[in-house]
Parts: sequence; structure tokens; C-alpha cells
Amino acid sequence: MSPDHSSPGAGHAAQDRAAGHATFLGMLPFPEAAERAVGDSQLRHNLRMATRTIRHKREEVVGELDDWSALRAAGKAVKDRTLRHLDTYLERLEAAVTAAGGRVHWAADAAEANEIVTGLVRATGETDVVKVKSMATQEIELNEALAQAGIIAYETDLAELIVQLSDDLPSHILVPAIHRNRAEIREIFRDRMAAWGVAAPEGLGDDPRALAEAARVHLRERFLRSRVAISGANFAVADTGTMVVLESEGNGRMCLTLPQTLISVVGIEKVVPTWSDLEVFLQLLPRSSTGERMNPYTSTWTGVAPGDGPQEFHLVLLDNGRSDVLADEVGRQALRCIRCSACLNICPVYERTGGHAYGSVYPGPIGAILTPQLRGTASAQEASLPYASSLCGACYEVCPVAIDIPEVLVHLREEVAASPGHRAEKAAMGAAGWVLGGERRLGAAQRAASAARSVVPRRMPGPASAWTDTRDIPEIPEESFRAWWRREGAAEPAPGADPAEPGRSGGDEEGGRR
Repeated sequence: MSPDHSSPGAGHAAQDRAAGHATFLGMLPFPEAAERAVGDSQLRHNLRMATRTIRHKREEVVGELDDWSALRAAGKAVKDRTLRHLDTYLERLEAAVTAAGGRVHWAADAAEANEIVTGLVRATGETDVVKVKSMATQEIELNEALAQAGIIAYETDLAELIVQLSDDLPSHILVPAIHRNRAEIREIFRDRMAAWGVAAPEGLGDDPRALAEAARVHLRERFLRSRVAISGANFAVADTGTMVVLESEGNGRMCLTLPQTLISVVGIEKVVPTWSDLEVFLQLLPRSSTGERMNPYTSTWTGVAPGDGPQEFHLVLLDNGRSDVLADEVGRQALRCIRCSACLNICPVYERTGGHAYGSVYPGPIGAILTPQLRGTASAQEASLPYASSLCGACYEVCPVAIDIPEVLVHLREEVAASPGHRAEKAAMGAAGWVLGGERRLGAAQRAASAARSVVPRRMPGPASAWTDTRDIPEIPEESFRAWWRREGAAEPAPGADPAEPGRSGGDEEGGRR
């Protein structure tokens, strides 16, 4: 007989694994983590195959819409308008949820959110919960907080299940186990499923249908037994208090309908004012994420209804740094994000390093701007993320809500450079600005560089060596272009030009700023 959670050994094993699950805390800065990742040829192969497949599907379905640009602009406008009046819409959402029979809880940070959820689960008397895929609960490390309280959280999304069984970390917004291939998943199921419940069948192969069936059998009893579920939400409609979850498997809907108690942890930026606004995003999100015209499962629920679905509903509205992001006029556009993962699938950096290198539940380009704003840049790990980009701009081109990620990256780099831990960089940039700000100073610097061209080292000493380790110092010419122009270009003015202009000596400061 296959072991399940009713077996004491299986239950204790699951709890031990949940309590010891890996976290993103204390991970390496991006440059070091990325260097390790690019050395893993299997990881690069898995990522290349998966991201290119999703990317091509997205291109096909987006190309079907003649008004995609207008739809994208509409999504941006709705999000910007909502963020400008976020307090109003959140109060409207609270009133609507309460009127529909739900309860609203406000959490300023991760610790408060975890305390609220843990208390709500304990009040039911249950010691296990099923979970819908939720990045907000991963952000606050809810599973680990529940495990410390003796409560086991069972992930039901297929990819999240793979990550949980393997004591791993998610590496993608849409497909958390994108770094795993079918053979690896088969071994995970064979080796780990029994400790969490129903074991994998004997002779399990790596056919996707067989793997999906093994997961279905493993989860089925869990759905029928569990009385408490935890979810996030893709959107929350302020006018009616309706929560919305989009998914592709149906496991989320099982969690949203079968248990007696449903607890939803939702970031405050997920609110949209009306159903008409929601309609825009129900077109943008599926095409940008899974490359589908619509998601197979779009679940909505409003409060509680006697005899239908959960009879107790709690909404935990999570801030956890979002108010600080909102206060940044440039950085706040990151709060438009609808978690589609299009920016990850197009990013040449992500395709080669994977998500774990970013050290956050939010990987890729959006993680490079969202994580430093939510956590701050005090540690080397967060401070490195704004530099985890080539600034090619592909992420902005595919973003369905037009987040200018390169603009925010540069903005955050300015903040990092201005922080106390980067005084040398700030001083260097200040000195460069002073030299470039005046013609005489620039000319003197160019003449000095030309004179010293024969003794310039190929590798800079000290801290500057980090720059030359990955770059070649350009060849310094014997003569600067400015000097050459004064000598050669001044001789023959261009036709129609002011004869006096080419002969200017350039000796005054204002001339250098023309």
C-alpha cells in the first residue's frame, strides 16, 4: 500500500522537510551566482529550450491582435491610475469584501502577514493546508513560518510541487521548475513523493502525461482531506471585492472550492478598480505568460456564499515594502507588474544564468528592479541586482504593461552608486563629470592621456581591476579628435558655414558646452 499522510512516518518526514526548506536568504551576489550558473551546461540547455518555446508561442498569439499596442497602453494607464489613488481603491476593496462576508487583514510586513495567517490556521484546529501557486506567500516565506508553527503547507501547482519535493527553490515566475528536465522530475517523484504522501507508481517513466498523472494521484487525496487553503490572487476587483486567479492546471480551483476556509495573501498593488479594467488584463496576461488566448482556468470568488465553496474567507493585504516603492516616482512603475514572466523569457541574461542567480523569488529583469526596491540595497546581494542586465531593452518591448525596466535599472544603479558603501564609485563618477564638464579640463586630460599612452597598463590595479577583468582598455591615440580638428578641420570651412566658427580656439568654457 502506498504511504500517505495518515502514516505517522510520512507525516513527520513531510514536516521535517517543510521546516528545512531552502530559502533565498544569504545567497551570493549576482556576479558570483551567475558565474556558477553559466558553468552548468544542463541548466543552460533546459533554460534555452523552455524560454524559446514560451517566447515563440507568445509572439504568435500577440501577433494575432491588431490593437496589441493600444491594449498594452490601456493596461499601463489602468495600473498608473490605480497606483495614484491606491488608498481609495484599497478602502473600496475592503468594504466590498466585508460586505460579501469576508474578513480583511492588513499586514505591514512579512512578519505580520505570517503571524496573521498562522493564527487563522491555528484557529481552525488544522495542522496542514493546501496552497495555490502564490508568489506573495513565497516572498514572505510563509511555508517556513507555518512549518515553525507545526503546520505543513502542501504545494499543489505541478511545478511548485516539484520544487517542494526536491527541497529546491523556484527559478521562474510562471514555471518555477523550469531549470528541471523530465528525467530529473521523474527521479524527484520516485525518490521524494512517498515522504509527502502517496508514492509515485512503480516503473514511472519521464513521459509528461505519466508524470502529470503521478502528481494528480499524489494530490487527489490531499484535496479531499484538507479543510484550509491558502492562495494569492492575480487581481482583486475593488468595486465588488472579487479575487481572481488564472492558472493552467485546475489544481488551484480545487483549493479554491473544496476547503472550508480560504486565506488569500494579496499584494496591495494587485487591486484593479472595476470589472471593465479587469477585462484588459484578461487579454494581456495569458498571451504574455503562457502564450494562450485565455487561461484554461480563470477562477473568481467574492466573499462567501452559503453552501457553495469555502464558508470562511480571509483576505490578507500585504504591503512589505510596496508603499516605499510607490513613493519613488521612477521605481513605482515596477508595481504595474502582472507577473507574466515575458521579460524573463526574452532576457539574454536570464536565459544563461537562470532564476536562482538573482537570489529572490522574483528573478529576471522584473526581479532586478523589484527586489532591490522591496528589500533595499544594504546587502551586496540586492545591490548587485540593478547591474544584472545588458540594458538591451528587450524586456521593455515585451512587457504587457510597458514597464520601462532599463530606465528603472539605471535609476537604481544611481542609488547604489550614491550609497555609503560605494563612495569610491561616486567619487570616480564625480571626477569624470568635472573633467567632461569643461573644454579646457577635457583637453588637458586628453593631452595627458596621449602623452602617457605607452605606459598605460592593460590591467588596472586595486579595485579598478574588477572593471578591466572583463573589458579591454581602448587604445589611446597619439592625438585627440578635438586636436586633430583644430589642426585640419579649421583650415577649410564647410560651404555656407561661418568662416570664423571653425577657427575658434575653443579656449573658453562656454564653447565646450555648445
